[in-house]
Amino acid sequence: MKFQIAGPGCGRCQATEKVVREVCDALKLPAQIEHAYDVREYAKLGVRLTPAVVVDGKIVFAGRVPTAEELTKAISENED
Repeated sequence: MKFQIAGPGCGRCQATEKVVREVCDALKLPAQIEHAYDVREYAKLGVRLTPAVVVDGKIVFAGRVPTAEELTKAISENED
């Protein structure tokens, strides 16, 4: 599973990345986690509001920091 955190690196973006890493560790999920800092890079992903979490190419959160519970639910809904 590939996670992309989109945002310029502000505190909310860092908090979002922390939540993603913590949830992946807690679920023992083999995940590829990347952070897109450049506005052009995350615009290509379709992100307009940051911070955003993109899971396997699909924007699952944008404009806010998700909770661990919300992210866990989104992961279970996006698993094949």
